[in-house]
Amino acid sequence: MLRSGQFQTMLGNLPPVPWLARRRAARLLASAQEWLIDCGDGVRLQGFLSRARAVGTEGRALEAPNKASRGRIAVLLHGWEGSAESVYVISLGAELLARGFDVLRLNLRDHGASHHLNRDIFHSCRLAEVVGATRAVAERFPEARIFLAGFSLGGNFMLRVAADAGAPATLAGVAAVSPVLDPAATLLALERGPYLYRRYFVQRWSRSLRHKRRAWPDLPDFEPILRTKDLRAMTAGLVRDFTSFADLSAYLDGYAITGPRLATLRCPATVLLADDDPMIPATDLARLAPSPYLTVVRTQHGGHCGFADRFNGPSFADRLVVALFEREVQ
Repeated sequence: MLRSGQFQTMLGNLPPVPWLARRRAARLLASAQEWLIDCGDGVRLQGFLSRARAVGTEGRALEAPNKASRGRIAVLLHGWEGSAESVYVISLGAELLARGFDVLRLNLRDHGASHHLNRDIFHSCRLAEVVGATRAVAERFPEARIFLAGFSLGGNFMLRVAADAGAPATLAGVAAVSPVLDPAATLLALERGPYLYRRYFVQRWSRSLRHKRRAWPDLPDFEPILRTKDLRAMTAGLVRDFTSFADLSAYLDGYAITGPRLATLRCPATVLLADDDPMIPATDLARLAPSPYLTVVRTQHGGHCGFADRFNGPSFADRLVVALFEREVQ
């Protein structure tokens, strides 16, 4: 793998990598159909479903619309301020589709072009709607084994789903690439790390919140909070004004997966994390609850959601996740 953690972290956004990834994922993207998923309690999340179904000689699909190809479907979830179009999502999705998995690329609330779907703003403790999305997948594909893969915050969500009592019984495996372990430690790492990362998230988050208010003009004005241009201050302000958490610390604890959170895992789960990840301290892996279902893969290099060993082609993370999921369907 390329050795610089900073370079690995930024690689997916550097030309021509996004173009190359989309070219490799042409089949995934061309076959994708939007699915507005009823997650319960009036919440809808946006997903894009690509089917690996066989096609007859006359171009007719051989699989019924509600039957998963080969009885397996992978649900992929991006990181904070990413989307179903993120390079790492479509790269993994292309590999899984080529190996016979149906692929659902899910957008978290207020990510991608989904700000108009739900009035209340996104925050990282909205686990119930992601659990609800997986249950909707199980209802649509009742005979399918469901696999979950997430990146960064998406990996954190998918691990929490797998440990949640409401997760579907057909959940067969989970993979989390560079997942947020302790959000307080990640926030501190961002504050102490290169300014480039803080600026990236502040700009992306500010733009997202402005999209949100255009979609829902009756929401309070976010501008006083956004003017701070500081991740901690912005997060604290939004927690104060738009959630029921007592303070920032309580909110960050609310989606930490350190401590006992993963003790209730009920299916095989793998965490992939690099020692040179600039956002997720690998030392926090020692604070995960032991579980017979949990496997940790720790590498020296890989950065944050990078793990590239060449500029074009599937990453080490892609190949690992595909191998893990294929092992569970042997």
